[in-house]
Amino acid sequence: MPRDDTLSDRQRRILAAVQSQGYATIEALADALGVSTQTARREVIRLDKARLLQRFHGGAASRAEDRVRPGYALKRRLSADAKSRIGLAAAKLVPVGGTVLLDVGTTVEAAARALAERARLRVVTNSLNAAAALAGRDGVEVFVPGGSLRGADGSLVGEASCAGIGRFRCDVALIGCSGFAPDGAPMDYDLDKVAVKQAMLAASRRAVLLADSAKFGREALVRIAPAAAFGHLVTEAPPPAWLAAMLETAGTVTVLA
Repeated sequence: MPRDDTLSDRQRRILAAVQSQGYATIEALADALGVSTQTARREVIRLDKARLLQRFHGGAASRAEDRVRPGYALKRRLSADAKSRIGLAAAKLVPVGGTVLLDVGTTVEAAARALAERARLRVVTNSLNAAAALAGRDGVEVFVPGGSLRGADGSLVGEASCAGIGRFRCDVALIGCSGFAPDGAPMDYDLDKVAVKQAMLAASRRAVLLADSAKFGREALVRIAPAAAFGHLVTEAPPPAWLAAMLETAGTVTVLA
């Protein structure tokens, strides 16, 4: 399977379009990319062979295992550069010597990698991947609460996770999401993961939402919290007008990475 850095910009745009909509016709992809239908079809064939999407007559869809929610392996490949930029910008919102809560997900993992360069930091996370990115760094203390291991993203969930997080009082929480409700509230797919995110909100003095622009056009299943619960949204592109209006009303400041 190709790494993200071996995918062309055109291929990444096709993957993002198919993943956000679930299905796209060859004609629609060609129009969006400004290429011929033959070129769009060739790219779809390549991505199908790499098992990054599923080709159908006249179009392409996300693979069956990814249709309810994007699969972790695919999420790691989509918008990798944007997530890296978001991670760097989010890390700047964490005070030097402070205590930060890190949620699960590929965007928050990018923030963990950026925070690994800090000289003094305390981290509380239910993400084994984020913890691994910070392990062994001088001056960085990492606390991982207990819980049940859930899925390929290395997340810990359950009552033990929520209770463990509740023992801390942190300066800031960096929280990811999978989409937005019409009123601007961030959403996710997994009830257990949402419960942990809500525990992080309760345990932090302020919260920062991390979301790449692919999340703007997508609703998920469960509301995490009102938009007003987040002081900042860190993203790589301006939100659409409807979401920008909701965030402004909620007092959430958008930071462009």
